[in-house]
Amino acid sequence: MSDAFNESSLFHPRNFQTGTQSETLSPRHGIKFKKILDSFSSLCKKDTLSGRSTVKEHIMEIKILQDILESNKNAAAEVKELLKKKRIYMIDMMSSPGSGKTTLNDRLIGALKNNYRIAVIEGDIKTTKDAERLAKHNIPIFQIETDRFGGDCHLESSWVKKCLEQFDLDNLDLVIVENIGNLVCPAEFELGDDERIVVLSVTEGEDKPAKYPLMFNTSDTMVLNKIDLLPHLDYNMDELMDNIKQANPKIRIFRLSAKTGEGMDALVKHISDNIDRKRRSV
Repeated sequence: MSDAFNESSLFHPRNFQTGTQSETLSPRHGIKFKKILDSFSSLCKKDTLSGRSTVKEHIMEIKILQDILESNKNAAAEVKELLKKKRIYMIDMMSSPGSGKTTLNDRLIGALKNNYRIAVIEGDIKTTKDAERLAKHNIPIFQIETDRFGGDCHLESSWVKKCLEQFDLDNLDLVIVENIGNLVCPAEFELGDDERIVVLSVTEGEDKPAKYPLMFNTSDTMVLNKIDLLPHLDYNMDELMDNIKQANPKIRIFRLSAKTGEGMDALVKHISDNIDRKRRSV
């Protein structure tokens, strides 16, 4: 399916429900980011002997990063207000690559779609494979491939907002954003969601909450996935729980296997209750 994209576009989501392509959307990165760099280029001087940048270049980089984060925060607030107005519950699902996010979403959608109207925003650096896997549910799915504008390792709220604007929001109850597989960058970029879920598979070891504390500190919920493999691993659950408690003592935890379905009922009920609560909100 990825061959059907317009290779000249920077950002081109595809609707996997209808199989049609949406209009080309230009992200704030890419061209605009280059213009920001160009506008500050006169401030950046190189030491002709060492080749090192001066302090002014470091100041420029900090300023640009602050501007990016502030712009993302503002767009996230707009997304949150839009979702509040439409009474739509949105989940930002994050994890490292291979933790089982897509398999988990496949299970969740299958369990929820008879009672709720669902849409998905898929984020990947390259390929539409995850969106293709979920297309069987016949729900609206938009894919963001960041490879088209530099290969960013996270999604940003302005891109999510553009996708939301193409959905029929009056006929949605739940939006699942499957973020790009990465335990670092996505934690820094708010999307305007109602709940951040970080998925951790037991095969990743017990130390990830200690190594990547921001991801777990900024998440509301942790899903410990692939518990069906525990009998085959030398795994210290107490160590994992201690590390999680250090990173975020308030995080709620669900232990499950997205592959076998073990433990899924509790997570499905949790999300269902939150959707219902949002729909009743004024």
